[in-house]
Amino acid sequence: MTNSYLAVMVYVHVLPESIEAFRAASLTNAAASIHEPGVVRFDVMQEASAPTRFVLFEVYRGQEGAAAHKQAPHYHAWRDTVAPMMAEQIGR
Repeated sequence: MTNSYLAVMVYVHVLPESIEAFRAASLTNAAASIHEPGVVRFDVMQEASAPTRFVLFEVYRGQEGAAAHKQAPHYHAWRDTVAPMMAEQIGR
């Protein structure tokens, strides 16, 4: 792994009927992700004034950490679970 870090912010607009399910799936993914050696930080944030809007703030140990994260089984489970819940995604 390199000594550089990579910060990623993913903005997600979730369908109103999927808010709770998206939050639960994302928190589960974040809890597993933080145990990956290439992950420094993984936060799930929800806008108070617009509850269908989320930001995922992810910090990796370089591009290698980010690439390894996308191979993790919990990432694949999250991606497949939340895909139909998203109205819009920017980033990733």
